Amino acid sequence: MEKKLAVVALGGNALLRGDQAGTIDEQEQNTTETLENLVFLINEGYDLVITHGNGPQVGNILMRNDAGEQMYGIAQMPVDICVADSQGGIGYMIERMFRNVLNKHGIEKNVICIVTQVRVDINDPAFTDPQKRVGKIYSKEQADDLSSRKGWIFKEEVKSQGGYRRVVPSPVPISVMNESIICDLARKGNIVIATGGGGVPVYIDEKNDVRPAEAVIDKDLASSLLATQIGADEFYILTDVPYIYINYKKPDQEIREFLDYADTVKYLNEGQFAKGSMSPKIEACLNFIKNGGKKSVITEAFKLADKKFGSKITMEYEDERR
Repeated sequence: MEKKLAVVALGGNALLRGDQAGTIDEQEQNTTETLENLVFLINEGYDLVITHGNGPQVGNILMRNDAGEQMYGIAQMPVDICVADSQGGIGYMIERMFRNVLNKHGIEKNVICIVTQVRVDINDPAFTDPQKRVGKIYSKEQADDLSSRKGWIFKEEVKSQGGYRRVVPSPVPISVMNESIICDLARKGNIVIATGGGGVPVYIDEKNDVRPAEAVIDKDLASSLLATQIGADEFYILTDVPYIYINYKKPDQEIREFLDYADTVKYLNEGQFAKGSMSPKIEACLNFIKNGGKKSVITEAFKLADKKFGSKITMEYEDERR
């Protein structure tokens, strides 16, 4: 009997906590703690594909780029290269930490990281209205200079200490490249790390050549797309809350442990899920279910070993309490 295949998307807090400096020791410890919880899925007979965020890491890479240019005249690299850099570094860390976790539990499996390109439409409206903030905060004078010299677009940081940050497009992913290789490796029992940070954004030009896009892709949407393309049975988003809530952080807050597709869409349209945080996760889960997935789960990593964990979204309501 064929094993179940699950795509597990690791949120940013799985690698780096908000109150941490971001040292490699901190990231390795956080990663190890998260991966320990995935052993439960392996023991339950799942094949695994792991995806991950890269927000803090790619931001740091962009700032190193900036510092290197200002101090030493080192040419800055474009956003797609920075995303690829973060995929390689984070993927290496996850692979090494997971090998150690598997060794601890006496499990023999290959773990492999694939630097993954994700195709976008160069005519996506996001390219004419960039909104995703990346990199450091600049003064107005610095922002104006960079805008003039490099063509970068900036927006004012009104919610922080002021200043301006670069914004780049965040287009909708169309397809994950090399998905058949990812699927084949995973179905053969290898643990595959792919589509890190939403994937390296690329587009196909009029000559059918692959071209880079100065953009970033939402990690959860790209992970959901990958799960659909490889025919995964289940899609997991590991984040910093154990359940989906309605009326979140209000006196009448309620947990929603079991949801069907229609109710989840209703809550989304009612504005129950915060834009930029929970809303993209809900949309990613809905996309997976709509395109044939059996179950989407949003929860904290350490909840996975519980008999009843997280919030499950299915096409039809299933009484999983029995």
